[in-house]
Amino acid sequence: MPDREPAGWDGPAILVEDLHKSFGEVQALRGIDFSVERGRVLGLLGPNGAGKTTAVKVLTTLLAPDRGRALVEGRDVVRSAAAVRELIGLAGQSAAIQEELTGRENLEIMARLYHLGRTEARRRAGELLALFDLADAADRPAKGYSGGMQRRLDLAASLVARPAVLFLDEPTSGLDPRSRIGMWAVIRELVAAGTTLLLTTQYLEEADELADEIVVIDHGRVIAAGTGEQLKGRIGGDVVEFVVVDPGRLAAAVDAVASLGDGEPTVEAGDGRVAIRVGSRGSESLVLTVRQLDAAGIRTEGLGIRRPSLDDVFLALTGHGAEADSAPAERRSRRRPRAEAGVTRRDGTR
Repeated sequence: MPDREPAGWDGPAILVEDLHKSFGEVQALRGIDFSVERGRVLGLLGPNGAGKTTAVKVLTTLLAPDRGRALVEGRDVVRSAAAVRELIGLAGQSAAIQEELTGRENLEIMARLYHLGRTEARRRAGELLALFDLADAADRPAKGYSGGMQRRLDLAASLVARPAVLFLDEPTSGLDPRSRIGMWAVIRELVAAGTTLLLTTQYLEEADELADEIVVIDHGRVIAAGTGEQLKGRIGGDVVEFVVVDPGRLAAAVDAVASLGDGEPTVEAGDGRVAIRVGSRGSESLVLTVRQLDAAGIRTEGLGIRRPSLDDVFLALTGHGAEADSAPAERRSRRRPRAEAGVTRRDGTR
């Protein structure tokens, strides 16, 4: 294995400064800055198209930045790309496995690519198959694996060389809730063993569960950073929430309660959900909300008080949820540009 750091480097495991990357007219990254200390987990949070995958591609030497600097364990991702690759593991949005091969064969081939001897490659594959609960399926072709099993196999492959720094680009995207929770357990075990982890996700709950710190990006810019609790504290206090039974009365419901909160109510038109930030006036505001809605003749369901979530933070910071244009940035750069307020970006997949 290579040295873990160049002589004299005592900085963070990952350092990003003023990073820019464009695809034609599409600016995927617009000068982002963040760092990750050794043995910590950074959640890079944002909707599809925010710039998360572009950042990961730059940090893993798959793309060269247009401007700025990115270091992994003190090594520049452009000038020392080969050294960076020896230190990292990467599991992308789609499982990068050979489906016609068995799980064991996938891992042994990956080990051989890292120059492990045949015996050591077989031993390491067996270790990882056991760690990821794939031993019973080890000798079956991967094309017969479930989505969760394929995702675990892909993560196992990224760990063959025991990387110092691991990049997981939306590792649970598309998984069912049970598989997602299982993947979270695996990730926690890796972190407990000392792995430095950068995790990109559009699942707010996932960032809250796994990350020591969170960086929120939108349209290629960092718009907030801190722990989950710090970010929640930015919008402060309790949230009164309810669902309007009659979709046609949603606007009337918002008008009825608009004066009760700190700022404008948040509305999810798809399911008729309205949320009002009420600070420390929780119980009082709940009573007033009931009175206002009754006076306006609006029927609701699930009316209650809750603590703010990362969903509330993200909506407060960006004004929109996680829905986005699903086209990769490389293709969007060849499309006719649209008004900035209506564009959300996707920067491609592995």
